[in-house]
Amino acid sequence: MDIIHYLQINSSIDSVYETISTPRGISNWWALNATGHSELGGILELDFGPGYQWQAQITEMVPPGEFEVTLIKADHDWIDTTVGFQLTNYDKVIDLRFYHKGWKAANDHYYISCYCWAMYLRIMKRYLEHGETVPYHDRLQA
Repeated sequence: MDIIHYLQINSSIDSVYETISTPRGISNWWALNATGHSELGGILELDFGPGYQWQAQITEMVPPGEFEVTLIKADHDWIDTTVGFQLTNYDKVIDLRFYHKGWKAANDHYYISCYCWAMYLRIMKRYLEHGETVPYHDRLQA
């Protein structure tokens, strides 16, 4: 089972890549706080609040076009799944192809995650296009 999304972002490819591939960027739209090193094989520490301290290993990093992580510490359903981004630049309009691959079952967590990813990607788009930031605890209601 996979989750797949496609969107266009009016921004520079470098800004989009920085937002999806660095702890500072990730903290602006997905995690409450992210730390770690953005390098192939590096570990990103993803803090989603009490009881949700996850880790993702960077498994693909081809600036400025591709970025992928494999979840190594997370909820059971997310372990060993991959989250990735493929970017194509069309003169300040970026095609972003997103995937979250490797789900073991189409359970409630899968369906909730389909929705949540769409919401988080929308928040990332608004951040990149308009500089909007949404406090972490308000992101799924934004």
